[in-house]
Amino acid sequence: MPSYSMIKVGNGYVVQANDKCILKVGSRRKAAQLISDATDLLNALDVVESPETAPESPSLAHEASELP
Repeated sequence: MPSYSMIKVGNGYVVQANDKCILKVGSRRKAAQLISDATDLLNALDVVESPETAPESPSLAHEASELP
């Protein structure tokens, strides 16, 4: 899971994920809200992809075939 942060650059703020700049916004409040939203979405994704809820067999027939 990425580590989010924000840094002040000039009159705006840059949102970073794992020390990589991903977005520049005009206010600290907006940057904090974006970080919160991204964290919530990733936490929801972790629940969906957990091993307990993932299907054990492929959902599509063409996924089961493998090339030699």
